[in-house]
Amino acid sequence: MAERGIPLAAGNGLAITAGDVGRELRLESLRRRESWKTEEAERILRYGAFVGSVVECHATLDRAMNRARSHITAMEQEGRSVHNGTVILADSLGSSRGRFDRAWHAPAGGLWGCLIHANTLLPQSRNLIPLGVGVACCEAVRETGIGAELRWVNDVLVDGRKVAGFLIESFFSPIHREEYNLIGFGVNVNNRRFPPELQDIALSLSQVLGRSIDLNRFALLFMAKLSFAFGLLYREEELHLRDEGGGDPGWHPMLRAWADLSGTIGRRVLFGFDVMKNPQYQATVTGLTESGGLILRLDDGHEKIEYCGEIRYL
Repeated sequence: MAERGIPLAAGNGLAITAGDVGRELRLESLRRRESWKTEEAERILRYGAFVGSVVECHATLDRAMNRARSHITAMEQEGRSVHNGTVILADSLGSSRGRFDRAWHAPAGGLWGCLIHANTLLPQSRNLIPLGVGVACCEAVRETGIGAELRWVNDVLVDGRKVAGFLIESFFSPIHREEYNLIGFGVNVNNRRFPPELQDIALSLSQVLGRSIDLNRFALLFMAKLSFAFGLLYREEELHLRDEGGGDPGWHPMLRAWADLSGTIGRRVLFGFDVMKNPQYQATVTGLTESGGLILRLDDGHEKIEYCGEIRYL
């Protein structure tokens, strides 16, 4: 057995049901006892229990986000509702793309997919989704015994190399114009070979551990962490709408969770949009805004706040 209960690989191909996700949520409630009161952890997980309400497992797809768009469109045309929290998984992706339209290497062995989230959060809560999905993935990786950390906004790094990344896009259904957040995710789990241009900057969990792990179990663990992250956003939103939250909204527990997992604050960074092709400036990260923006101190002492773009450590 692997560290902290992640088994060795049990075969090829993903095979996960919504029932499996429900059972994992009960385990997640137990895992949260160290840092949350049991009743509160269970309440948060109930808010986020929609994640994995439907799970599609495919041998291969072109892009998981394309499948999500076509699924939403087809369901609407048939007069049916899309299940909020539907997760689309594929053993491999043929034409996966990441941020800034970069090609994403997605062979068999990794965890590739998309979460469909009906956009029912208020803007101030929705702004924290990018942080939340990074927190969920980083927590899942740490459950394997690997010391992962977050680089703003949600890159998951191990020893400075990327093991996971996310792409979040809005999609409006064609007939009723209902808004969905499509959360594409890619985690290098058991895939060990990378193209030459990625070999120095990418890493898989199996490379770190020296063996493969059970992909189905890791996928369930990740979905349970996503459930808690989304549940936390909904729970905190409700508390503040009731005026029960109190205190400074900047102290959202999601911001604290992200900061606890990140090595970004205090680092000297290069900032830009598609930063390696179009770097804009160097600065020192001094913190986050209440909506997840990155606070950067320039060499002349002035501060800038960035809500999109990316960084690289110097």
